Amino acid sequence: MKYLISPAWRNRIRILHRDLGFVMVGVCLIYGISGILMNHIESGDPAYRTEKGNTAFPPNLSGETLTSAWQAREELPELKKALDAAGGRYTLMLQGGSGVYDPQTGVAAFEISKRRPLIYWMTQLHYNHVKGWSVMGDVFAGALLFFAVSGLLIVPGKAGITGRGKWYLLLGLLIPILYILLSVK
Repeated sequence: MKYLISPAWRNRIRILHRDLGFVMVGVCLIYGISGILMNHIESGDPAYRTEKGNTAFPPNLSGETLTSAWQAREELPELKKALDAAGGRYTLMLQGGSGVYDPQTGVAAFEISKRRPLIYWMTQLHYNHVKGWSVMGDVFAGALLFFAVSGLLIVPGKAGITGRGKWYLLLGLLIPILYILLSVK
């Protein structure tokens, strides 16, 4: 037999492969972009951007006075609490961040993390942290399996799985196997 499946079946599979592929493009983009971002998380959570700032207050403020002075400045993030910390400094609990006030210098340094909405939701979907998304994740995984198998079947002859395609398939299988074998210590 020259082909693994008949031309009529190959045509049906090709049509389904194409149409399902168009449907899954958006999901592929979400998983692909968020996957790349999450692969580099050691440089910080891509779903948030951190803003650093500092501001000067009079030196030697008490926790209550510092809180009042902080709240009087509308440009500063919301101060939840000023806590006494070691060395006479105050730890600042801020909405979305934290900071430190040094009573000796009067300088308050702080960091605020702000959500990057689009990236945040993409990574939440990728992590499967959105209620009900696991159904779509399973559908997507099933579609990937279909794409893999149907992709093997729709190309006929010497360019397909019975020809040079088998060598590319073997290479694709060897890449993760070799990586695992070489990285195990």
